[in-house]
Amino acid sequence: QVQLVESGGGLVQAGGSLRLSCVASGSILRINTMGWYRQAPGKQRELVATISTGSNTNYADSLKGRFTISRDNAKNTVYLQMNSLKPEDTAVYYCNAAGVRYWSGSSFDLGDYWGQGTQVTVSS
Repeated sequence: QVQLVESGGGLVQAGGSLRLSCVASGSILRINTMGWYRQAPGKQRELVATISTGSNTNYADSLKGRFTISRDNAKNTVYLQMNSLKPEDTAVYYCNAAGVRYWSGSSFDLGDYWGQGTQVTVSS
């Protein structure tokens, strides 16, 4: 049906940059909102940023200015540019697609989906 596949995670030194990508596949008609969330060891999953179809964005206050979210609606892809990375940014980053309207094969359906997560590790 609908699958989200993330890429771009890895190991980077403090002060460096990474660019995460998430591609939604399937017979997708529209994705209302795409976003990124992260979960550090021993902590709850938290919002990083979201972006709507019309490119309205919302960021966690602590990350605003360092992280930039963007999307390509034609490719059903969302990106997260992470600059000036800090060790505390170390976490598993998850892609989310909310309000996904798609063709299941027999009917139209609507759902929310999560990616598998990609590890980001920032060393000192």
